[in-house]
Amino acid sequence: MSFKFESSYDGLISRADLKKLFWRSIPYEHSWNYERMGHIGFMWALMPILRKLYPQDADFKAALKRHMELYNVTPYISTLPMSIAAAMEEVNANEDNFDTSAISNVKLALMGPLSGVGDAFYWGTLRILATGVGTSLALQGSILGPILFLLVFNVPHYIIRYLLTFVGYRFGSDMISKVQESGIMDTIVKMASIMGAMVIGAMTMEMVTVDIPLMVGAGDGAQTLAELLNGIFPGFVTMGLFGIVYLMLKKKMNPLLIMLVILLVSIAGAFFGVLGVQ
Repeated sequence: MSFKFESSYDGLISRADLKKLFWRSIPYEHSWNYERMGHIGFMWALMPILRKLYPQDADFKAALKRHMELYNVTPYISTLPMSIAAAMEEVNANEDNFDTSAISNVKLALMGPLSGVGDAFYWGTLRILATGVGTSLALQGSILGPILFLLVFNVPHYIIRYLLTFVGYRFGSDMISKVQESGIMDTIVKMASIMGAMVIGAMTMEMVTVDIPLMVGAGDGAQTLAELLNGIFPGFVTMGLFGIVYLMLKKKMNPLLIMLVILLVSIAGAFFGVLGVQ
């Protein structure tokens, strides 16, 4: 059976459902944690739509589990990937042969680029602008200082957040409809998987630093073991740590236990001088 989305919201998801998604996206970061970051907030925002799409408990639980994977995005634009995911879930609810892995792959592919743009605009631009306006008035003793700070930051934030809810759904539905017509869904899924892997790799290199201060060589040619290994293959030490953590996850170890192991090894390594302190 072929199913297409129409711009008049005559599918399973209505405009009222998307408005509810917008409101439920606001506490996105209230349950943020170091194990899977914003996964609970993402899933909770989608929950009413998922319940509507999947009246059968088994399908509903599978959808909830699907969105309990690690996810993190600038909260002020979180409605964009949420509504795209909702559009893809709507296709899955109406198509027997839809590949649900595409939903996770598309979410993952969007996570890095959206966060980069979102953080740069909200944290690097809008917040500084709002702080400048508010602080200048607050230093003069005006009550308008904190009020304008909140308004300058939150008025654009909520307007953009609201609009992205509907933009994401329209984009997701139109894109999937065209992809289904062209028959290139497998290619899109593969490309999204590659993009997701690239995002994970870039985030790992950007956020993970391992220093091994043990010296190799003598005189002017002396260098740390980390410098030597990274000279042979850039990012070798970080990639090694990534591989170890990946193997632990493959062994079904609890992520919190893995974090505890890394913490204890880091403390012991720093104490004995095997690992450096940044």
